[in-house]
Amino acid sequence: MLSVLLCCSVAVAQTTPALPKKPAAPPKATSRDKVPVAPQVVTIVHRLNGLKMFRLLLRSQQQVWAIDSLDSAFNLKDDVHTNVIAGLAMDDGETIAAWLPEADVELPRPPVAAFPRSGGNFFNGPDLTVIGPDGKRLPAKYIGLDAVTGLSILKLANKQAVSAGAIKNKPLKTGEAVLLLAPEPVTKPRPAFNNSLRVRMGATEGQIQHIVTAPSGDVARFKVTAAGLTQENIGGVAINEAGETIGIVDGLEGTEASILPTALIRRAAERVSKQQASVPRPWLGVKGEAVAALKPNQFVNHGWAMERASALAENHRGILLTSIAPDSPAAKAALRAGDVILKIDNKDILNEQDFTWWLEQAGPSSSVEFTVARPDWPAEQEFNVKLSGMLDPAFSFNLRRRPWAKGFSLIDQGIETVALKRPVAMQLGTTTGLLVVYVEPFTAAFDAGVQPGDVIQLIDGKPAVSFKLTPQVTSLTFDIVRNKEKIVVKLAPKKN
Repeated sequence: MLSVLLCCSVAVAQTTPALPKKPAAPPKATSRDKVPVAPQVVTIVHRLNGLKMFRLLLRSQQQVWAIDSLDSAFNLKDDVHTNVIAGLAMDDGETIAAWLPEADVELPRPPVAAFPRSGGNFFNGPDLTVIGPDGKRLPAKYIGLDAVTGLSILKLANKQAVSAGAIKNKPLKTGEAVLLLAPEPVTKPRPAFNNSLRVRMGATEGQIQHIVTAPSGDVARFKVTAAGLTQENIGGVAINEAGETIGIVDGLEGTEASILPTALIRRAAERVSKQQASVPRPWLGVKGEAVAALKPNQFVNHGWAMERASALAENHRGILLTSIAPDSPAAKAALRAGDVILKIDNKDILNEQDFTWWLEQAGPSSSVEFTVARPDWPAEQEFNVKLSGMLDPAFSFNLRRRPWAKGFSLIDQGIETVALKRPVAMQLGTTTGLLVVYVEPFTAAFDAGVQPGDVIQLIDGKPAVSFKLTPQVTSLTFDIVRNKEKIVVKLAPKKN
């Protein structure tokens, strides 16, 4: 069950404190009143209305099944949640990279411009406000998500709106002092900003403790230890003592922050800017294990003779494929369980990290050449495989198992819903039903006029929460409550 209370904000301002003294070891929290001037770092305010919040919760690990209660002032289309995050202006001063994992789930596919009907503001993309270091609002457009890095890319309306150029690819050193910049609330807002959300850049001192090198020789990640790290540090911008950006925080474990380096940030921005849309992660469709971690008898279980299995295990290179997804690029290329991928584009594969790295560098929709050893082949063979793409699996979900979806799935009809308990349904003008939080464009439901915010009360005269679709049904009649008024919508169901 879920209880939701109203929260909102009206306006945003950013302050830019003065330059602090040189960071000192050991790592500790800096003074919140002294943060270095970093003109390449902006503040992004991301607002979510009630419908978008429910859709995110449906796709989250919380697995929301029903809305139990709402605050009396709650409005489905009002702002109910606001994230404040750091953004990084790239060298052109108009492209912004930021950690906004919730934003891409709001976007429909294909692009919004193709829609014949907008459905109010719901299909207009994320509600984002960019605040420059001087506190001024900067008009920006959300371009898309780079699924490899998890970064979102925005484009400012005005060229060189932010003074950038402080993003460096300098070699990193273990023990080097860094600052992690992230917006934080101002506890005592000035009178001019009453009833507003006022933020400034806060900073946490840290030190580089570990550098992870990719098989290409590039820095894949580096780790920073710092005292007082919290989840609010994720998405923060890491800068060195000279004020130059060296990465973005993309994970946290205890007192250690994982940092995405600038070279990968640049590549993410280039990929999304080139496509002008979200760029999925390359997908091959296999599961496997590193040869170096296996014993010879584990190869025998996949059809290998012991002598050849021992030789493979001694070489400590390659990935043993243990399963192939149906209709995947791997299946279409005739790869099969028991194969060992030794090279990608003539580059040796030593472990899973190497395998993932080279696939990600290839990108979706690209062709790669695998050097493969197979149990019943005496010699290695070359396979050419065209990869496909997959967006962040964190947003994958399955509503068919919902308790109200017995034998019938609205998700198959392009409709995402959450059940309403009676007290909440009464607030929306009905006694029961399913709240529509999203309608997939270009589906029968979309064309028939079903909209986010509708409450589906009945389907073919039966309660929506328990409706079962039979093969003989050629049309569906939805009794919908919209703005506390009843309407009827008919559509032809999609059948699997």
